[in-house]
Amino acid sequence: MSTAALSPPVTDSGASYAAAAVTMAHYKAADSKREQFRRYLEKSGVLDTLTKVLVALYEEPEKPNSALDFLKHHLGAATPENPEIELLRLELAEMKEKYEAIVEENKKLKTKLAQYEPPQEEKRAE
Repeated sequence: MSTAALSPPVTDSGASYAAAAVTMAHYKAADSKREQFRRYLEKSGVLDTLTKVLVALYEEPEKPNSALDFLKHHLGAATPENPEIELLRLELAEMKEKYEAIVEENKKLKTKLAQYEPPQEEKRAE
């Protein structure tokens, strides 16, 4: 038996090991980023929420025509909020506050006016 049959084939083994090491490092970095992202989703409650909605879809006796619409509906936000809608909500809240203030002022003014005007029965008697 010759010694050539027992020895590994002649290749540039140093280069192939280096390439393998670089590739492994790349995969480890990608896995690390994926793991960080997974933890972020878990901490923020995204994974739990998605799991609950998917379980609800799975347990649905009659599957909806559009699974995506089902998910959107059950997640509570089919589309991102339009900035104009948010501005209108703020304006509505301000108007409600102003309305309440005016109603309160109207009550006070009616009370003051009642002090200076005779009661309604006296007016009719005259």
